[in-house]
Amino acid sequence: MKDRVREAVFNLLGPEVAGTLAVDLFAGTGALGLEALSRGAARAVFFERHFPSADVIRRNARILGVETQVEVVAGDTFIRFRRTVNLADPSHPEVAWVVFCSPPYEFYVSRREEMLALVASLMAAAPAGSLFAVEADARFDFNLLPQAGAWDVRDYPPARVGIWPRAPRA
Repeated sequence: MKDRVREAVFNLLGPEVAGTLAVDLFAGTGALGLEALSRGAARAVFFERHFPSADVIRRNARILGVETQVEVVAGDTFIRFRRTVNLADPSHPEVAWVVFCSPPYEFYVSRREEMLALVASLMAAAPAGSLFAVEADARFDFNLLPQAGAWDVRDYPPARVGIWPRAPRA
């Protein structure tokens, strides 16, 4: 995600990031999850299949002094979530998530059904008060996502970003 798009996403999410579990899917360098921590997220879990990039995330977390708040899962995101979607901290299962889904845009074409299933399963499992930020390009139709009318979709060419809020906690 480019810097200007990342800034726009965090402006849209606002202070709701504070206290959440940041889930950075297809994390790359981990910029989204690390930014969430800098904005008050309690913890961050990064999913990255490229092992050298996963090592970069760990190193950056150490440099920033947040390594105790970080978990890096090195492996295929799709395979990981075919098994389970349980990300909750057993001692705090009610903690809302902020999920960042910023894969290579080609995945929305070549792996469309897997992408839709991944986002849908995470949306269904997310605790109340959770937020999602999905980045794609013009080839992806956000109307294919569950609760299509609830997504706030913005254009930052070539990126398109959709923000979805889970119903607030009771």
